[in-house]
Amino acid sequence: MTDNNDAVQAFLDKHPDIEVFEVMLLDLCGGLRGKWVTREKLPKVMQGALKIPLSTLAFDIWGRDAEEWVFNTGDGDGFCTPEPRTLVVAPWLERPTGQVFMSMREVDGSQCSYDPRYMLQGLQQRFSELGLTPVVASEMEFHLLRAERDDIGRPIHSQQDRVGGALGAGQTYGIDTMEDMSALMHEVRDACDAQGLPVDTLIKESAPSQYEINLYHRADALEAADQAVMLQRVIRGVAKKHGFIATFMAKPFGDLAGNGMHVHCSLVDRDGNNVFDDGTGKGTELLRQAIAGCLSSMSDSMLMFAPNLNSYRRFRRGTHAPLAPSWGYENRTVSVRVPADAPAATRIEHRVSGADASPYLVFAGILAGVLRGIEKKMEAPAPLEGNAYEQLPASLPRYLPDALACFADSEHIAEYLGAEFQKVYTILKQQELDEYDSHVTPLEYDANL
Repeated sequence: MTDNNDAVQAFLDKHPDIEVFEVMLLDLCGGLRGKWVTREKLPKVMQGALKIPLSTLAFDIWGRDAEEWVFNTGDGDGFCTPEPRTLVVAPWLERPTGQVFMSMREVDGSQCSYDPRYMLQGLQQRFSELGLTPVVASEMEFHLLRAERDDIGRPIHSQQDRVGGALGAGQTYGIDTMEDMSALMHEVRDACDAQGLPVDTLIKESAPSQYEINLYHRADALEAADQAVMLQRVIRGVAKKHGFIATFMAKPFGDLAGNGMHVHCSLVDRDGNNVFDDGTGKGTELLRQAIAGCLSSMSDSMLMFAPNLNSYRRFRRGTHAPLAPSWGYENRTVSVRVPADAPAATRIEHRVSGADASPYLVFAGILAGVLRGIEKKMEAPAPLEGNAYEQLPASLPRYLPDALACFADSEHIAEYLGAEFQKVYTILKQQELDEYDSHVTPLEYDANL
């Protein structure tokens, strides 16, 4: 960490007005946790000397300890290891502020086995031993909603209907609708520039108040995941500054399109050649092995792709959210699509995850599937043509308890992502499910009281 000293001092010299730094990590359930530190303490932080409890990685979605696990471990501290490339300004905040993302190490210096950043690094190392490097990019959908709620607590759309009727659609790819949010979107782009985030395109999506921002591909899955988390924070922060709520909730409106996170992935060899490219666009045997691995591990990994009770409301027929492991060329009804492009850009598009999922866990789940298929030389089924909803029965877990059971019993998860992660994440999600089960919904009162 001492190699960071010159870069840290250069950053401080460039930003003499910054008084406080947010030192953060993303816990297993998607919450940003950490501390604010003063300018004077930043060099110590960047040397890896900051301590916080290891259990900071293992809070549930409400920020509570995993009670079944935390006290049995003694709830000890770990050391935070900074990621220097994430040391950036947070320009949307009122006071000059910097931020940096961290990983967690045990007090003996070893990597924390359930830190999702280290899990991604471990997968990348396994690919490297095969002479391969994953290249990934993400596309994230989100809603921009008004800050207030309606009389019964439901969110209110920011997009206004132009003809005075109820909002039934969102003007997909609508340029005029995009211009309505131009001030906010331009500030998002400026903040991305300030943080070095490689934003590709901004799209008006199909549902009212729904948008999508894409990131360029990166030949470093960990960097790509860091950038996805940073982009989400930029969007939320700028939206709040403009008086809106940005949400990546999977299904904020039951009758409208939900928010997905599609991930594109290819593999390059040591010479930078795409090993999925056979010169025709159909792809190599390695492509089909990778697809087979993704399909065979999809149910086991569903808890990472759809981590919340609300996540499963996306999975309905005809919604572009897949219901079964399937693949095909240029087919948006399947779970793994091979997009039409130049042969050198042959890749898979993994279409299962919601935008509410942790980018680290999503990338880890996909790469573990790809690695499984290649290492075990698996064979993919024939690609589907036409409507996958009509050809295959729904077989992916459709509800949180089903996904939790698949994950908890999975030999694949234990082999590729680690038994300790599997144990901790299972406990956290069971704790959340128990909380949901203890509440009666307004719909139940309306139907049964």
